[in-house]
Amino acid sequence: MGQTQAPPKRSRCLNCGFSAPDGDDAWERVDVPGLGRMSQCPECTSTNLITGISIN
Repeated sequence: MGQTQAPPKRSRCLNCGFSAPDGDDAWERVDVPGLGRMSQCPECTSTNLITGISIN
């Protein structure tokens, strides 16, 4: 009996809708003083992202 793998979790920009797999190189990274390292949308530079979602 074969096991099916769940699709990879994705992150999505809440500003422009860009999406890519969690941790993918498509996401920019920015160091924010007091907050640490954050992912940043490469399309609109927003850091307002939702992560770990299943998108078909």
